Amino acid sequence: MHCDTHTGKQPLKCDTCGKDFKYKASLETHIRNHTDKKLFVCETCGKVFRNNSTLVRHMRIHTGEKPYSCKTCKRNFQHTNKLKLHMMTHTGEKPYCCKTCKKKFRRNYALKVHMWTHTGEKPYSCKICGNRFTSKQTLDSHTRIHTGVKPYSCNTCGKRFFRKSTLNCHTRIHTGEKPYCCKTCKKQFQRNYKLKLHMRTHTGEKPYSCKVCGNGFAHKSTLNSHTRIHTGEKPYCCKTCKKQFQRNYTLKVHMRTHMGEKLHLCSTEVPEIKE
Repeated sequence: MHCDTHTGKQPLKCDTCGKDFKYKASLETHIRNHTDKKLFVCETCGKVFRNNSTLVRHMRIHTGEKPYSCKTCKRNFQHTNKLKLHMMTHTGEKPYCCKTCKKKFRRNYALKVHMWTHTGEKPYSCKICGNRFTSKQTLDSHTRIHTGVKPYSCNTCGKRFFRKSTLNCHTRIHTGEKPYCCKTCKKQFQRNYKLKLHMRTHTGEKPYSCKVCGNGFAHKSTLNSHTRIHTGEKPYCCKTCKKQFQRNYTLKVHMRTHMGEKLHLCSTEVPEIKE
């Protein structure tokens, strides 16, 4: 039997479909696909499995057992594949590469989803509004907008969220954690997108340009504010006197005149509240 692993010979054949196997255990597992004989039952939830190894992995959901430990950070995992994936965060390994743009990924599935950004494919469709998405996870998250379901709850303040990623970001408000660090100036941020925006102060990148005058801006919000100079739009309105402003900050400064608050202004930086 062992020699067959070198020769490539597969002496075991399924009588039903004719498929060949090297190992008896593999053949026996395969046969259950034809007979639908599921012998392994979870005593906790009653779920049925075709082989014992799958049952053993499943049981860890109930027991909370995490037998696989990361030697670098001591974090524990329920499955070996989760540990292997985690280890790549330490090694920086990204074995799956996009042939179009050369972007690399830790997971093959992540590469597949990424490829749809090139092909334009969106295989998941919302049954309510018809919007289409590249991943089922994004579709599930979108569907909650229609249903109003917010399954993720903050343990500290009880606030609920549509997405787990949003909850994770929110939790950092309570913990003060800032996991994203600028390699240039060491400034830390709670969110990755904040770090990306900050990096433009070092690189000088200004990806947003005004279609009217051509001026470039680092942030889209700054471009939007600038564009109002050309359009004359004033979307921020004082509820007290109905005066309108181009910027929210200018409205906030104006509101102090109604509250009787004295403005302590720097002589070199006086905010323009007259519009």
